[in-house]
Amino acid sequence: MSRFLDWFFRDRATGEITIAQMPNPALWIVLAGSVVGWIWHPAGRTGANLECLVKAALVVWAVDEIARGANPWRRCLGAAVLIYEIATLM
Repeated sequence: MSRFLDWFFRDRATGEITIAQMPNPALWIVLAGSVVGWIWHPAGRTGANLECLVKAALVVWAVDEIARGANPWRRCLGAAVLIYEIATLM
């Protein structure tokens, strides 16, 4: 089991265990938009636009993680978020 966990969480570039990383620009947009929505509670078109921006940035982040994630854990995390976002759109 420990070999699997080592393989699953080990960063291929640095060789270190990577579970979380500094946010990339897409995730910063998600975080900032979520905070703005949480504090401001915009209604109508502004609220809908903010929600679309947050969801679109989250999809971009998820696709980026699937394509360029540091390890299988990060790729699976991106896939899970993408599946969730697609499911919530339907």
